[in-house]
Amino acid sequence: MRAPIYMTPSSTEPIREQIRAGRLGAICTPRQGNKLEEGWEFCIDNGAFSGRYVGDDEFLRLLRKLRHLRQWCRFVVAPDVPFNHPGTWRRSRDMLRRIRDAGFPAALAAQDLMDLDTWDHDDDYDVLFIAGTDAFKLSRAAAALAAYAVEIGKWVHMGRVSSLKRYRYAAAIGCDSVDGTYLVKAPDKLLPYVLGWRADVERQEPVSLPDIADFRDQSYLLTQPRRPTPLEVDVAAPGLQEALF
Repeated sequence: MRAPIYMTPSSTEPIREQIRAGRLGAICTPRQGNKLEEGWEFCIDNGAFSGRYVGDDEFLRLLRKLRHLRQWCRFVVAPDVPFNHPGTWRRSRDMLRRIRDAGFPAALAAQDLMDLDTWDHDDDYDVLFIAGTDAFKLSRAAAALAAYAVEIGKWVHMGRVSSLKRYRYAAAIGCDSVDGTYLVKAPDKLLPYVLGWRADVERQEPVSLPDIADFRDQSYLLTQPRRPTPLEVDVAAPGLQEALF
């Protein structure tokens, strides 16, 4: 399988060396303070999940300051309402356009209650950022959204990936990149493990996904997606569910 790029704060020199080498990507938020360098693959989150969004005007000022780096930016996440798709769409739709006008790819945060049956805004975003609760991330709805985004040429990212199992799952549903807090508390000590995740996934043979309707919340069962997707969600081979979750 293709290993997603792990995006992390550029908090220490060993991590910065890995970003320069292309083995990791950088992620920053308006209040984080970590610097970016030319040639780094990076993304910009908005800070809404931690309750630290700075407001639209200040957020756009940050983008203007970083315009000289925009060619290396994978995406900028439009402000969202965590765990709430209808609220996120109302909050994001104008800022998606403004982020693009600033010269950056705009990412929409996919939240709980978003699915193919209710989504009809393909041209409004460049990147699908799988956010939401763990139940949503691990649901058949999120996997179908990821597959459809891949089909129409969108970059797919998953947030809050802080274990090898979650990293494998993100790779299995087609994510191009991920981020998480795994490296935050002890970055240099834990860095070899994250690099090992990448090597682990690169060694894996492609797998058939299990029926990934979430085990904790059956409301995320999708019956007949409105659009066909290239993802065939099959019953797992013995042990495959345990390997992915």
